[in-house]
Amino acid sequence: MSYDDAIKALSNNALKFVKDDYIIGLGSGRAATAFVKSLAKLIKVKNYNIKGVPTSLQIKLIAEKAGIPLVESDQVDVIDVVFDGADQIDSQKYVIKGGGGALLRENILFSLAKKVVIMADKTKFVKNFTRTVPIEVHPLARTSVIHSIKKLGGTAQLRSLDKGYPFFTENGNIILDCDFGVIKNPKILSQKIKGVTGVLESGIFLRRPDVIYRAKINGKYDIL
Repeated sequence: MSYDDAIKALSNNALKFVKDDYIIGLGSGRAATAFVKSLAKLIKVKNYNIKGVPTSLQIKLIAEKAGIPLVESDQVDVIDVVFDGADQIDSQKYVIKGGGGALLRENILFSLAKKVVIMADKTKFVKNFTRTVPIEVHPLARTSVIHSIKKLGGTAQLRSLDKGYPFFTENGNIILDCDFGVIKNPKILSQKIKGVTGVLESGIFLRRPDVIYRAKINGKYDIL
Protein backbone atom coordinates (compact mmCIF):
# COMPACT_ATOMS: atom_id res chain seq x y z
CA MET A 1 0.00 0.00 0.00
CA SER A 2 1.56 3.28 -1.12
CA TYR A 3 0.72 6.82 -0.09
CA ASP A 4 3.20 8.41 -2.51
CA ASP A 5 0.55 9.79 -4.89
CA ALA A 6 -1.39 11.36 -2.02
CA ILE A 7 1.74 12.86 -0.50
CA LYS A 8 2.69 14.35 -3.86
CA ALA A 9 -0.84 15.77 -4.26
CA LEU A 10 -0.99 17.28 -0.78
CA SER A 11 2.52 18.72 -1.20
CA ASN A 12 1.26 20.64 -4.20
CA ASN A 13 -1.82 21.78 -2.27
CA ALA A 14 0.31 22.95 0.66
CA LEU A 15 2.01 25.47 -1.63
CA LYS A 16 -1.03 27.71 -1.04
CA PHE A 17 0.58 28.63 2.31
CA VAL A 18 3.69 29.96 0.53
CA LYS A 19 4.04 33.61 -0.47
CA ASP A 20 6.80 35.66 -2.04
CA ASP A 21 9.64 36.73 0.31
CA TYR A 22 8.75 33.99 2.81
CA ILE A 23 11.27 32.21 5.00
CA ILE A 24 10.25 28.56 5.05
CA GLY A 25 11.26 25.81 7.45
CA LEU A 26 12.03 22.54 5.68
CA GLY A 27 11.47 19.41 7.75
CA SER A 28 13.04 16.01 7.16
CA GLY A 29 11.74 12.74 5.77
CA ARG A 30 9.54 11.51 2.91
CA ALA A 31 6.76 14.12 3.07
CA ALA A 32 9.21 17.00 3.47
CA THR A 33 11.20 15.73 0.50
CA ALA A 34 8.08 15.71 -1.67
CA PHE A 35 7.24 19.24 -0.53
CA VAL A 36 10.73 20.56 -1.31
CA LYS A 37 10.43 19.31 -4.87
CA SER A 38 7.04 21.00 -5.25
CA LEU A 39 8.39 24.20 -3.70
CA ALA A 40 11.32 24.31 -6.11
CA LYS A 41 8.92 24.21 -9.08
CA LEU A 42 6.80 27.01 -7.57
CA ILE A 43 9.84 29.23 -7.06
CA LYS A 44 10.88 28.82 -10.69
CA VAL A 45 7.39 29.40 -12.10
CA LYS A 46 6.52 32.38 -9.88
CA ASN A 47 10.08 33.71 -9.59
CA TYR A 48 9.58 33.92 -5.82
CA ASN A 49 12.28 35.18 -3.49
CA ILE A 50 12.14 32.33 -0.99
CA LYS A 51 14.69 31.23 1.58
CA GLY A 52 14.58 27.77 3.14
CA VAL A 53 15.78 26.77 6.60
CA PRO A 54 16.76 23.07 6.63
CA THR A 55 16.41 20.83 9.69
CA SER A 56 18.93 18.23 8.55
CA LEU A 57 21.72 17.55 6.10
CA GLN A 58 19.36 15.15 4.31
CA ILE A 59 16.86 17.87 3.41
CA LYS A 60 19.61 20.45 2.90
CA LEU A 61 21.16 18.36 0.11
CA ILE A 62 17.77 17.87 -1.56
CA ALA A 63 16.99 21.60 -1.34
CA GLU A 64 20.41 22.55 -2.69
CA LYS A 65 19.97 20.19 -5.64
CA ALA A 66 16.55 21.73 -6.31
CA GLY A 67 18.08 25.22 -6.33
CA ILE A 68 16.33 26.57 -3.20
CA PRO A 69 18.38 29.31 -1.44
CA LEU A 70 19.11 28.31 2.15
CA VAL A 71 19.91 29.99 5.47
CA GLU A 72 20.45 28.56 8.95
CA SER A 73 18.02 29.02 11.82
CA ASP A 74 20.44 31.26 13.72
CA GLN A 75 20.28 33.74 10.82
CA VAL A 76 16.56 34.44 11.12
CA ASP A 77 14.30 35.90 13.79
CA VAL A 78 11.12 34.29 12.56
CA ILE A 79 10.00 31.61 10.10
CA ASP A 80 6.81 32.26 8.16
CA VAL A 81 5.79 28.62 7.86
CA VAL A 82 7.33 25.23 8.58
CA PHE A 83 6.47 22.16 6.51
CA ASP A 84 7.31 18.82 8.10
CA GLY A 85 6.24 15.22 8.58
CA ALA A 86 5.50 13.30 11.78
CA ASP A 87 6.12 9.83 13.19
CA GLN A 88 2.81 9.78 15.05
CA ILE A 89 -0.10 12.19 15.65
CA ASP A 90 -2.57 11.71 18.50
CA SER A 91 -6.20 12.80 18.90
CA GLN A 92 -5.09 15.97 20.73
CA LYS A 93 -2.98 16.89 17.67
CA TYR A 94 0.32 16.52 19.47
CA VAL A 95 3.05 14.98 17.31
CA ILE A 96 5.96 12.66 17.94
CA LYS A 97 9.01 13.39 15.80
CA GLY A 98 12.62 12.31 15.77
CA GLY A 99 12.52 9.03 13.89
CA GLY A 100 15.23 10.45 11.65
CA GLY A 101 17.12 12.03 14.54
CA ALA A 102 16.53 15.71 13.70
CA LEU A 103 14.14 16.46 16.58
CA LEU A 104 16.21 19.22 18.19
CA ARG A 105 16.56 21.23 15.01
CA GLU A 106 12.96 20.57 14.04
CA ASN A 107 11.73 21.83 17.42
CA ILE A 108 13.83 24.97 17.08
CA LEU A 109 12.11 25.71 13.77
CA PHE A 110 8.70 25.01 15.32
CA SER A 111 9.45 27.59 18.03
CA LEU A 112 10.31 30.23 15.41
CA ALA A 113 7.35 29.53 13.14
CA LYS A 114 4.26 31.64 12.63
CA LYS A 115 2.56 28.57 11.16
CA VAL A 116 3.32 24.84 11.24
CA VAL A 117 2.02 22.49 8.53
CA ILE A 118 2.33 18.74 9.13
CA MET A 119 2.04 16.16 6.35
CA ALA A 120 1.68 12.45 7.14
CA ASP A 121 -0.01 9.30 5.89
CA LYS A 122 -3.04 7.91 7.72
CA THR A 123 -1.07 5.12 9.44
CA LYS A 124 0.56 7.80 11.63
CA PHE A 125 -2.74 8.87 13.23
CA VAL A 126 -3.67 7.30 16.59
CA LYS A 127 -5.94 8.03 19.55
CA ASN A 128 -3.05 7.91 22.03
CA PHE A 129 0.67 7.68 21.34
CA THR A 130 1.92 4.09 21.26
CA ARG A 131 5.35 4.35 19.68
CA THR A 132 8.68 5.02 21.37
CA VAL A 133 9.59 8.63 22.14
CA PRO A 134 12.96 9.73 20.74
CA ILE A 135 15.00 11.84 23.15
CA GLU A 136 18.18 13.72 22.19
CA VAL A 137 20.71 13.39 24.98
CA HIS A 138 24.24 14.62 25.63
CA PRO A 139 26.55 11.57 25.49
CA LEU A 140 27.93 12.24 28.98
CA ALA A 141 24.42 11.95 30.42
CA ARG A 142 23.55 8.61 28.78
CA THR A 143 23.51 6.47 31.94
CA SER A 144 21.90 9.04 34.22
CA VAL A 145 19.13 9.80 31.70
CA ILE A 146 18.38 6.09 31.25
CA HIS A 147 17.90 5.81 35.02
CA SER A 148 15.71 8.93 35.07
CA ILE A 149 13.52 7.59 32.25
CA LYS A 150 13.02 4.42 34.27
CA LYS A 151 11.79 6.53 37.21
CA LEU A 152 9.29 8.15 34.84
CA GLY A 153 7.91 4.72 33.99
CA GLY A 154 9.73 4.15 30.71
CA THR A 155 12.51 2.02 29.30
CA ALA A 156 15.25 3.64 27.21
CA GLN A 157 17.19 2.04 24.37
CA LEU A 158 20.27 3.64 22.80
CA ARG A 159 19.67 4.10 19.08
CA SER A 160 22.29 2.28 17.02
CA LEU A 161 23.23 1.93 13.37
CA ASP A 162 22.98 -1.36 11.50
CA LYS A 163 26.53 -2.40 12.42
CA GLY A 164 25.98 -1.67 16.09
CA TYR A 165 27.66 1.72 16.28
CA PRO A 166 25.75 4.37 18.26
CA PHE A 167 23.68 6.78 16.18
CA PHE A 168 24.87 10.37 16.58
CA THR A 169 22.77 13.38 15.63
CA GLU A 170 24.14 16.21 13.51
CA ASN A 171 24.61 18.05 16.83
CA GLY A 172 26.95 15.34 18.16
CA ASN A 173 24.40 13.90 20.60
CA ILE A 174 22.88 10.45 21.05
CA ILE A 175 19.26 9.36 20.74
CA LEU A 176 17.45 7.29 23.35
CA ASP A 177 14.24 5.69 22.09
CA CYS A 178 11.99 5.46 25.14
CA ASP A 179 9.00 3.17 25.56
CA PHE A 180 6.28 4.51 27.87
CA GLY A 181 3.51 2.23 26.59
CA VAL A 182 0.29 4.07 25.82
CA ILE A 183 0.74 7.81 26.43
CA LYS A 184 -2.49 9.53 27.46
CA ASN A 185 -1.01 12.83 28.67
CA PRO A 186 1.84 13.70 26.30
CA LYS A 187 2.18 17.30 27.48
CA ILE A 188 2.98 16.37 31.08
CA LEU A 189 5.27 13.52 30.02
CA SER A 190 7.23 15.74 27.65
CA GLN A 191 7.67 18.39 30.33
CA LYS A 192 9.00 15.76 32.75
CA ILE A 193 11.40 14.37 30.14
CA LYS A 194 12.74 17.83 29.30
CA GLY A 195 13.28 18.46 33.01
CA VAL A 196 15.88 15.67 33.17
CA THR A 197 19.45 16.95 33.21
CA GLY A 198 21.26 15.99 30.02
CA VAL A 199 18.11 15.83 27.88
CA LEU A 200 18.32 18.37 25.07
CA GLU A 201 14.95 17.68 23.45
CA SER A 202 11.93 15.41 23.68
CA GLY A 203 10.34 13.90 20.58
CA ILE A 204 6.89 14.88 21.87
CA PHE A 205 6.41 18.35 20.41
CA LEU A 206 4.33 20.68 22.58
CA ARG A 207 3.79 23.18 19.74
CA ARG A 208 0.80 21.70 17.94
CA PRO A 209 0.44 22.13 14.16
CA ASP A 210 -1.84 24.77 12.67
CA VAL A 211 -2.62 22.57 9.65
CA ILE A 212 -2.42 18.78 9.30
CA TYR A 213 -2.57 16.89 6.02
CA ARG A 214 -3.55 13.20 6.22
CA ALA A 215 -2.62 11.20 3.14
CA LYS A 216 -4.88 8.33 2.11
CA ILE A 217 -4.60 5.73 -0.61
CA ASN A 218 -5.56 6.39 -4.24
CA GLY A 219 -3.94 9.80 -4.17
CA LYS A 220 -6.48 11.36 -1.81
CA TYR A 221 -5.97 13.31 1.41
CA ASP A 222 -7.78 15.15 4.20
CA ILE A 223 -6.94 18.54 5.71
CA LEU A 224 -7.44 18.71 9.47
